[in-house]
Amino acid sequence: MDDHLLPAGAVGRTPEPGAGVNPAAGLGAPTLPDNPWEKWGWAFAAIWLVFLAFPVIAVADSDVGWEGQLAALLCIVGFAVANVLGYSTRLSAWWALGLMVALALATVPVIGIGVISFTPYLAILSALELPDPWWKRAAIVWAAVPVLSLLRIDGFPTFFFLMLWPVMLGGVMLRIFGERERVAYEARGEHAIVAERERVARDVHDVLGHSLTALSVKAELAARLIDIDPARAKEELESIQATARQALAEVRATVGGLRAGNLEAELLAAPLVLADAGIATRVQGGVADTDPRHRALLAWVLRESVTNVVRHSGATTVVIELGAQGIAVTDDGCGRGGPEGNGLRGMRERVSGAGGRLAVVDAAPGTRVEVAFA
Repeated sequence: MDDHLLPAGAVGRTPEPGAGVNPAAGLGAPTLPDNPWEKWGWAFAAIWLVFLAFPVIAVADSDVGWEGQLAALLCIVGFAVANVLGYSTRLSAWWALGLMVALALATVPVIGIGVISFTPYLAILSALELPDPWWKRAAIVWAAVPVLSLLRIDGFPTFFFLMLWPVMLGGVMLRIFGERERVAYEARGEHAIVAERERVARDVHDVLGHSLTALSVKAELAARLIDIDPARAKEELESIQATARQALAEVRATVGGLRAGNLEAELLAAPLVLADAGIATRVQGGVADTDPRHRALLAWVLRESVTNVVRHSGATTVVIELGAQGIAVTDDGCGRGGPEGNGLRGMRERVSGAGGRLAVVDAAPGTRVEVAFA
């Protein structure tokens, strides 16, 4: 035989090519799907602002005058705004982080060591939004903050790590899972591109192999008839023109991903192609006997089998059997010989991908190609 949802920092601000593909649209550059975090990440961040109640209470309990308390509250509000904008496209993560650190430090004269209550916000923003490798370095820095408790700083809560480390771990895991998802999505996209290229190659091979074989047979027949039966030779030449036009249309449709095999059409065309090559055809069963789910694939198998019989078998008779399990094409030619070609490999890949089984056996004499589905 021949021939989701991902963290905003994990997916970035701009979709990158290589992550997905629409086979019907051709082999263009694939893109990542829309990321809800890019549109609604600020809303999720805003929910956690409720924990800024702790520095607000600390300001209210402070001994400074109302002017100092007002200034500290304004810093907290600014901190909250910068935090929310850090998860949006309106402010870069670096600027947001810098503003948050500056505003948090500005509250130190009022709330003192209570400034550490801002740390979880800084940590999670760093883990999710900073670019690689800076987010990893920032995560290490923020995770080290609880170690300050060893210095026995006045008022520093020794249990602070119970709050900060789980937050850091959650942010880091979200970032890692998001990046893993990106890699997996890109791998699926690359696989889809390769599969699409292989599909186009198989389809073009099948279309051109069948059509060129038919053209060659018809041209040889017309050459033999041109002196003894000019009228019949003219018919064959007109048939060659029609076949060439059909082949061109099929190649265009195949490259566009629009072509599907038609078993009924192939069953009508096969005896004609075989007859031109001097091969008699006997058909057992009909299209109605086959499983509708597999008819397009069976059409491809029939076309490729007929092409191979005409080109290589030297047969005089072909039997085409159709049934509920699949299709079988048997010839009485010279049998198998040589390595497996592209055509048979293409058939095997198609059938295997659809959950079927393809077998090529000796028919004594000739060859039998069977395709069966469970």
